Amino acid sequence: MGPEHVAYGLRASYGLPYATPDLIIAWERGIAAPSSPELTALAGVLWCSASELIGAPRTLREHRVARDLAPEDVAHAVGIELLAYERMEESGTWRGTERQATALAKALDLSLPDFITVTGRDGRLADLLRSAVTTRWQAYVRPVAKVVPMERGVLEVVLQELHTDYQGRMAASLNWGGGSAATGSGESGQDFLDRVVDHFWTAVRASAY
Repeated sequence: MGPEHVAYGLRASYGLPYATPDLIIAWERGIAAPSSPELTALAGVLWCSASELIGAPRTLREHRVARDLAPEDVAHAVGIELLAYERMEESGTWRGTERQATALAKALDLSLPDFITVTGRDGRLADLLRSAVTTRWQAYVRPVAKVVPMERGVLEVVLQELHTDYQGRMAASLNWGGGSAATGSGESGQDFLDRVVDHFWTAVRASAY
């Protein structure tokens, strides 16, 4: 189906008179994003589910749409007024309490990494992890535990592993005495810090086996 066919389907079958081929192309290229009703209509035209169009959901809204839930369903399950919940979706900023966050995770069936992302804790987690791997990891077990609800023993193993990995990369750069290999090791260390949250979840998953 070309953009013109999709646009025609949205107009004829779903009552979206403003749907044009240019709008469809903008959605495809990520220049614009469809609203929840538009996404549902688009899925209908393409004979698929909304979750298939989204791919791996990242935002609060995407997780809700992927599970085919209306905003009022989630707001009721979490115990938040509908308008307040919709503002959170629009802003991408979670402002609920810990109890409400727990209810949200249950309502949307969120994994722990998704829960941390949706509730806006990724930035705080990244800051703590960078400090943990570059200084004394032991001092960051409790602060990380406040961000990520996880057993202390698991966190200790994971943080120590990340610390050892990062320090090993940096030691390699020192041992090479400033040559090209040192530059590569230094870049490896910076890349590790840039992706420290990804490394954290990889280590968490590995610790479960």
